[in-house]
Amino acid sequence: MAEENKMGVMPINKLLITMSLPIMISMLVQALYNIVDSMFVAQINEDALTAVSLAFPIQNLMIAVATGTGVGINALLSRSLGEKNRKQASAAANNGVFLAIMSWVAFLVIGMLFSRPFFIMQNAGERITEYGITYMTICCSLSFGIFLQITFERILQATGRTFYSMISQLTGAIVNIILDPIFIFGLFGAPKLGVAGAAIATVFGQMSAMTLAMFFNHKINHDIDLHFRSFRPSLNIIVKIYRVGIPSIIMASISSVMTFGMNQILLTFTKTSAAFFGVYIKLQSFVYMPVFGLNNGLVPIVSYNYGAQNRKRILKSIKLATTYAIGIMIFGTVLFECAPKVLLGIFNPSEEMIRIGVPGLRIIATHFILASVSIVLSTVFQALNQSSFSLIISVARQLFVLLPVAYFMSKTGNINFVWLSYPIAEIVSLVICLGFFKKIYDEKIKHIPDGATC
Repeated sequence: MAEENKMGVMPINKLLITMSLPIMISMLVQALYNIVDSMFVAQINEDALTAVSLAFPIQNLMIAVATGTGVGINALLSRSLGEKNRKQASAAANNGVFLAIMSWVAFLVIGMLFSRPFFIMQNAGERITEYGITYMTICCSLSFGIFLQITFERILQATGRTFYSMISQLTGAIVNIILDPIFIFGLFGAPKLGVAGAAIATVFGQMSAMTLAMFFNHKINHDIDLHFRSFRPSLNIIVKIYRVGIPSIIMASISSVMTFGMNQILLTFTKTSAAFFGVYIKLQSFVYMPVFGLNNGLVPIVSYNYGAQNRKRILKSIKLATTYAIGIMIFGTVLFECAPKVLLGIFNPSEEMIRIGVPGLRIIATHFILASVSIVLSTVFQALNQSSFSLIISVARQLFVLLPVAYFMSKTGNINFVWLSYPIAEIVSLVICLGFFKKIYDEKIKHIPDGATC
């Protein structure tokens, strides 16, 4: 099939750009949406911005489950196509959709039953708590859009149709950006819903992207068979998906734990500190999202060529991805170091946020370039069915280094020292990452033939 041959014979640089660029563009728009969303929420008041920031760990957990499962689907599907096993590839896609629906059911329960306890335990004040409960309940209860969107987009990506994945993501983000001010501020006759409006705009955008991704798979994706009328879950396929997916889910979920922990540390200074941390997460997504998009394009290339046993193409794709990721992170570092006040100005900041945020952004950004190498190599581990390595790195970085260092530094009473936890954690992460890559190279890649094409 043409898409299979493309990943096996197209020149790697052209292939990586072809596979990654549409995803990078769509993720940049998604990052832009994150920034615009918080920008509109900040116009309500700083408490609203803080509430959305405190809800982020749960939103991140949803995305972790969706994208982690998607990584498992993507790796199994691409590897199956590389092995010319169309039946298993189709089974991966169908069972992936089933898992997306089950994930939504789980978060429906979380949203309805646990939104209030989650915000009460953070003790951030009555108004922030009420804002947060409203926002989290809506986002969780109607989260079927995000789960099915990501699943159908990963199926498109795994079969080489990243352009259509880009279109669906762009559509969702644009719908979200358009609806945000309409629902938040009550424009064009719509009710003025405030924080609830931001949540409603979010889920509407996700549903729009989901619908389009489903349509593209039905009409254009002929490498797999999506049939649900006679579908029965396959425990064997689900185990294969989650063998890669669960470590990815846990790895991404750790970020939720880290964010929650950092919020609690920062709330001991001021509520504005937690609001700034939420702003930083949205701003850093503008730098990180293109790298993640690059990695989404890298996964099927490495998986396919590992299935096809072509060492030269595996290594060249890794080297090119690392080079591009470093370039992106250099740009991000320069942006954060040279224009922190301009970046913060997007969010209607108070003088206190400017005081905290300008040095904060400059200190945190020192870890970006180091992070680029770790992110690419962690993606390679996932593509080669060694997600446990990525999991160990993520746990070590965020739970064993970043949070303890941040807590220890907070005891100095100087919030600027708290931000040093980021570069310190990234140095540790990179050292572990390079050690694991040597191990996986020696055991899985070194003895593979070069192959005829590159």
